[in-house]
Amino acid sequence: MSFERCPICGGELVEKEVEKLLRGGVHVAVVKVRAEVCLRCGERLYSHETIRWFEEIRAKLERQEVDSFRPLGRSFQVT
Repeated sequence: MSFERCPICGGELVEKEVEKLLRGGVHVAVVKVRAEVCLRCGERLYSHETIRWFEEIRAKLERQEVDSFRPLGRSFQVT
């Protein structure tokens, strides 16, 4: 990462494993990745490679190319 402090609030950054929800079309994927997380405001900073990976996953979700993803329950919308 190129930041020593959080660019939002100036807080301390620590590297953590986090879960990220990615939406594409009607599908949602959960991925675990490493990120720099601000201890003060919770802002997450991802590497360029991780962001590219997010974009690839979103594109697959939108195209409904989900055969290589492991199903994780079912989702429901409550109105």
